[in-house]
Amino acid sequence: MKIKTTSKKQCETVKVVAKKAPAKAAAKKAAAPAKKSVTFTVNADKGKEVYLAGSFNEWSTTAKKMAYKSGIYSATVQLAPGEYQYKFVIDGTWCADPENVNAVKNDQGTFNSVIVVK
Repeated sequence: MKIKTTSKKQCETVKVVAKKAPAKAAAKKAAAPAKKSVTFTVNADKGKEVYLAGSFNEWSTTAKKMAYKSGIYSATVQLAPGEYQYKFVIDGTWCADPENVNAVKNDQGTFNSVIVVK
C-alpha cells in the first residue's frame, strides 16, 4: 500500500472568517407579525387608581397604569394580531369594559371584555 504524503505547505493552517448568518434572524423577525398600538379607555372619576389587566400582561393588576386626562383614563399597549381578554381594575375592583359588548364568561363567574387585533 502506498501512502501519499503532502508537503508542509499544503498542511498549513488557514484562517477562516465566518460571517454571521443574518438570514435566520431576519426570517424569524419576518415571521413574527407586526404589533399594533391599541389604546384602551374608560370613564372614571379623577383621582382613582385605574389599571389595565388582561391576557396580554398575565392579568397583572399593577403592570399597566392608565393615565387620566379630561375625564377619561387611557393606556396604550403594543399587541400582535390575535384575540385578547381584558378588564379594568379601578381602585382594586375588577370591571369589564362598559363600552365593549364583546365579552366571554370567565372562571370567576363574571365576564371579561374581548378585543380582536387584526
